[in-house]
Amino acid sequence: MIRKKQNYFLKIQAMVILDTIDHQIIALLQANGKMNNKEVANKIGLSVTPTFERIKRLERVGIIEGYTALINRKAIGKNLKVVCQVSLKSHQKEGIDVFESAIKELSEVSHAYHVAGATDYMLTIEVADMEVYQDFLKNQLARIPHIGQVNSSFVMSELK
Repeated sequence: MIRKKQNYFLKIQAMVILDTIDHQIIALLQANGKMNNKEVANKIGLSVTPTFERIKRLERVGIIEGYTALINRKAIGKNLKVVCQVSLKSHQKEGIDVFESAIKELSEVSHAYHVAGATDYMLTIEVADMEVYQDFLKNQLARIPHIGQVNSSFVMSELK
């Protein structure tokens, strides 16, 4: 799946040439995904119709994949953020597929990255507190086959 997505984006990059205005639109929408077409148009100095057409083109070709909301995790009771490094016992396709499928189903995992280096995966886990994390680690994460080692780091503050 990851390789297919990379190939897809390489094709997009080969087909789509972005100009300065496209980059401005992307930056504005990254900063505020709720900005409407009129607001974007005013900021970039175009009328609404060409701005709308550019945004739709960026969506159509897959540069803008979607829009999302940033949630204050503490306001919804997720007071503990954990960066978890996971190493697999082996790197056979079956084990990787099983692990990745299982991780996608865990709501506590907000981000998951397959990485190169000393570990195989970096996970961001958001839970209420240490007790909930311990339960998650013991009863959900540790039950996934093919895990060799797990190292947890607890976020003290978010800088960016």
